Formats: sequence, structure tokens, C-alpha cells
Amino acid sequence: MSKVAPLPYDDRTVYSVASFNLGVAQWLGRLPTVWVEGEVTELKRHARWASVFFTLKDPADGSCLAVQMPRGQFDALRLDLADGERVHVYGRPELYAQRGDFRLRALSVERFGVGAHLAALERLKTKLVSEGLFAAERKRPLPLLPRRIGLVTGNDAAAKKDVLATISARFPAARIVVAETLVQGPLAANAMIEALRAIAAAPEVDVVVLSRGGGSFEDLLPFSDEKLVRAVATCPVPFVSAVGHEQDSPLCDFAADARASTPTAAARLVVPDAAELLARLDRTRSGLARGARGVVDRRRERLAHAHDRLRRAPSLAVERKRARLEHAAGRLRALSPRATKSAIRSHQFLTSPRFGASRLLGTMSGRAKLLTIAIRLSRQRTPTA
Repeated sequence: MSKVAPLPYDDRTVYSVASFNLGVAQWLGRLPTVWVEGEVTELKRHARWASVFFTLKDPADGSCLAVQMPRGQFDALRLDLADGERVHVYGRPELYAQRGDFRLRALSVERFGVGAHLAALERLKTKLVSEGLFAAERKRPLPLLPRRIGLVTGNDAAAKKDVLATISARFPAARIVVAETLVQGPLAANAMIEALRAIAAAPEVDVVVLSRGGGSFEDLLPFSDEKLVRAVATCPVPFVSAVGHEQDSPLCDFAADARASTPTAAARLVVPDAAELLARLDRTRSGLARGARGVVDRRRERLAHAHDRLRRAPSLAVERKRARLEHAAGRLRALSPRATKSAIRSHQFLTSPRFGASRLLGTMSGRAKLLTIAIRLSRQRTPTA
């Protein structure tokens, strides 16, 4: 930076134009930032320019102040300013030393009264939060397949066309009831409340969408009206708010059951994609078919097993009956008179001194041999049936 120094004269202090302008610019640079109020005139902006230029005019006496603001910051405010609007500009005074142009380098711009509106909205938001109107537990789920969809929007609004086109493309069978009303200006809040109540009371309406495109802060103020916010919170059916853009947040967004960043996004929330739904149904149908085939196959195997058991059951029963009959017949033969006499004779024979059975009965092996001989004799002498 060049040094501010006077020219070498004997009896006076003289500065060059460059030094004077530089000295003033440096002194202005030490001043604090300030708010300046005035009307916008001579607004100039161009896509190739790095800055936006306009003039603030005092309506009382016509005093003017040049203002410069970086184009990126100006566009981010989304103010859509026009000549004649009254604004508050926050910035720092500066002097362009080379040309000696005095101007205000703006850091922010607000329409006149925006600060008061913001403070009032913040107080209202705090009040409604304390009443529980924005509580998460109050939010209701949106219906999967609404019978009818209510749409509250502006007259001939682009937002209405976006919602209708998206709903028709995603789910052609959807039925929509449209209520056109004011969405801007001092009468908009009451008009939207009446339209909301009327459309919510319509038969078979399962969900209501409030839609409006983007706009300035003042344009969206009706959507933060306390009466409208309370009407949204007490809507008898689920409510979707699609007001402004992503960065806009009117109070009706907080009271709604669901918030969409754009009208198109709201349409996607209230109806499913028919093609995706059909694909899901096909997958479900295929799964049910596989499950049914599996059940039938398992039941068939169980039936075949039961059939095999039933087929073998009669022969097994006959075999068991035959075994029981043979056992009973053997017992009857053993109890017949002839068999009894034969057993007695065999016992007498075995116990006679001539047979020597007394010696055999003295040992376990001897008793087993005698028993075997007795059984053989009994079988030999018992007549066959």
C-alpha cells in the first residue's frame, strides 16, 4: 500500500490527488459497519459482473448513496429487488481511491420491516412450540393409497401444474380435488383457511397438500399466520406442506404432518409409484406361489408316508394276531388232559431211582438237563391238534 505523504513545499502542506484519496480511503476503512435506510434506484446486475450496483435514495430530500455488493451474496438473499423498494443495507463505507468514488460496500440487504417481522415470527414460534403444536408425536403417517387427494394452491400457479403432472405420472388412477385460492397478500391467510376446511370436509379426501412456489419473505408471510398454522395443526386428515423452496421455512411447515421441499416432492409423498408398486406386487405374488408350492410338497410327502403306513398296517395287524393265536394255542395244548398225564408220567420217570434223577437234581446243570428232557418227552407224547 502506498504511503500517504505531503509534497515538499516550504510554507504549506500539499497532498497529491492519489495521496489524498488514499488517506481518506484508509480513514474510512477504520469506520464501523452501519445500517442505512433508503429506496433502491438504478439497480444494475449482469451475469458477467462480479458485483451488483444500485443507489440508495432518501425519499425525504433526494440524497443518494452508491452501493456495491458481491453478486454471489446478493443472489443468495433471493430478494428480487426492484427500483422503488425501501430497504435496509448493512455495510461499510469506502472510497475507490483511483476514481474518488464514495460508496457503501454492502454485506446484507433486508426489505424495510423484515427485522420486525422476523422477531414477531420468532415469538409466535416459541408460543406455538410451548403449546405442543409442533411436537413430533402429533405427526400422523400419510396414507399409502389415498382415495382422494386435496390440493390447496394458487390460481393458475405453476406449483399446481407441477403437483398434478407428477401425481398423474406416478399414479394415473389417483383422484384429486383442487381448491384454488389466494396465496399472497393480506387476504391470503383467511382465504387459505376457508379452502383448507372446505377441502378437508370433502368426501373420501384422505390427505391434503398446501402448495406454493418460491417467493420473497413478504410473499410467504401468510403461511406463517397464526390462524393458518392452527388450522393446519387441527386438520382432520394428514397434511403436507409444500411452500417455497428448501431454504424457506414458514411456520405451517412445522405444524404439518409432512414437509416437502418442493411441490413436486409433495406429489411423490402422497402417491406411490405405480410401476414400482406393480413390481412389488409381482415379487410378493412370486413369493406366495413359492411358499404355497412348498406347503403342497410337504403335505404330499406326509400324505405318501401316511399312505404307506396304512398300506402296511393290515399285514402287521394280521401277523400280531397270528402270533397271539399261536401262543394261545400252545397254552391250550399244554393244559389239555393228555398233556397233563404225560407230564406226570415224565415226572415219575425222572424221579425214579432207576433214572437217577436225584443225582442230577443236586446241581444246577443237572436240573437244566432234567427240564430239557421233560420238555422233549412232553412234546413227543402230546398229540398234535
